[in-house]
Amino acid sequence: MTRTATLCSFAFAALFAAASGALAQAQPKYEPQVGQEGKDVVWVPTPQALVDRMLDMAKVTPKDYLMDLGSGDGRTVITAAKRGIRATGIEYNPDMVELSKRNAEKEGMAARAEFKKADLFETDFSQATVITMFLLPDINLRLRPKILDMKPGTRVVSNTFTMGEWEADETSTVSEGSGYYRTALLWIVPAKVEGTWKSSQGDVTLQQSFQKITGTVKVSNGAMALNGRLRGDQITFTAGGTEFSGRVSGNTIEGTVKTGGKTTEWKATRG
Repeated sequence: MTRTATLCSFAFAALFAAASGALAQAQPKYEPQVGQEGKDVVWVPTPQALVDRMLDMAKVTPKDYLMDLGSGDGRTVITAAKRGIRATGIEYNPDMVELSKRNAEKEGMAARAEFKKADLFETDFSQATVITMFLLPDINLRLRPKILDMKPGTRVVSNTFTMGEWEADETSTVSEGSGYYRTALLWIVPAKVEGTWKSSQGDVTLQQSFQKITGTVKVSNGAMALNGRLRGDQITFTAGGTEFSGRVSGNTIEGTVKTGGKTTEWKATRG
């Protein structure tokens, strides 16, 4: 190649690079608009004060793995990452995914905050210990069966919207900001306890409606009605003035029975 040709090649490369840079500068950066259409919901950002409250209610720790369903601009995932938590955002809009990645990079959280372009209904979130979301009630209901199949004790926090007849374990409203979206709802996935359990204190038959339980304790002279609830794998109920509590592990419950000021160990097995 001649010197003239070489110089021409360098000049062309420089011109191409300059033109590419000018084109990149000319293209505006993506800016999401409040109320913009999405696949399942419109985008409205969660106020930062409510993001913090949601994470506080879930009692997140660095041992947790959080997944944010419909992660938008990434603020919940990034806030969790700042608390030392590994977190993943699931978002269908590819522009929002890229925006979230840039936001995480700016905050120095790129190593801990991950974002994926994916459909909520095709995503496996079974390994998460905390789920956060800001979705409409009908979307929550469609996701509810998968959530109820998660490990007992998994915490689920929603901005504003409910899970139908599955009542929240806790609710909290922040005073900061304005508008409707300032309430957080927390659910703790309950263990599955429906059925008949054998124990030395008598057979226990449980009916379950989410975290609420009813049923009977069979004793020598009949049966006593019981009422109680679950908080993850922790079960408590009262029957005839006797207080039962324990931890559910599959088909076994181990805990204590308290009656008349006396506490004894208690174990029940199902099936």
